[in-house]
Amino acid sequence: MDNLLKKADSVSLSPVLKKITYTPIGIIHSPFKELAGIPKQPEMGHDIEGVVEVFPDYLEGLEHIEKFRYIKLIYHLHKSDKYELKIKHVHKGQLRGVFSTRAPHRPNPIGISVVRLIRVEGTRIYVRDLDILDGTPLLDIKPYMARGH
Repeated sequence: MDNLLKKADSVSLSPVLKKITYTPIGIIHSPFKELAGIPKQPEMGHDIEGVVEVFPDYLEGLEHIEKFRYIKLIYHLHKSDKYELKIKHVHKGQLRGVFSTRAPHRPNPIGISVVRLIRVEGTRIYVRDLDILDGTPLLDIKPYMARGH
């Protein structure tokens, strides 16, 4: 392990890794029109329904997604315009490192949510347990499988 760490320390970022660009594959629709109303924790979004609209170019990629009960949505936190590496914990008021929180203001504004898949109709995926702002750009979808399944 130490050899790997030494090797990583000596490697500088190549120009390719200095900036990474993603293209949205869809849009997430939810009842949350304002940032203030979004649940702070996933369990607070229990039974909140929404629709994931996948762009037609990516329709083939949805094949067999309906076989999963839960999916992970990976998305761009498009309203996050700044970040701090230390932030106040929502409930405890103490300073914490941003990587130990679910705070939306991060160096790379990427969100991940596990949602319950209800049904798929063409390019629309109907979901529950949503905690995402309406109009959020979707970057990827992955099946969610709990450990041991």
